[in-house]
Amino acid sequence: MTFPTSFVMAQAAPAGAQAPNPIMTFLPLILLFVVFYFLMIRPQMKRQKEHRNMVAALAKGDEVVTNGGIAGKVDEVGESFITVEIAPNVKIKLQKGAVQQVLPKGTLKSS
Repeated sequence: MTFPTSFVMAQAAPAGAQAPNPIMTFLPLILLFVVFYFLMIRPQMKRQKEHRNMVAALAKGDEVVTNGGIAGKVDEVGESFITVEIAPNVKIKLQKGAVQQVLPKGTLKSS
């Protein structure tokens, strides 16, 4: 089976072919990393910083909600643990990092 001459010539590489630019080869990967940074990494770092500042600012009398959904009033603040009063004379000790949210004062009603 013979092929027309134009077909064979179309398949051959041109004599002065250049190698692709290495920057253009990695450009899609670079753009993908930039998109991931702005859509995923940067917002997560911002949330971590806000949580770290919130935990550092905990004080006695703050009303908090834990990651487990327990709401109570901070009774004692230590180096890495806090004591939360969840009912009259019922206190639990938690790690500071377990605090999910600080509620506005007066959210929890005292009994």
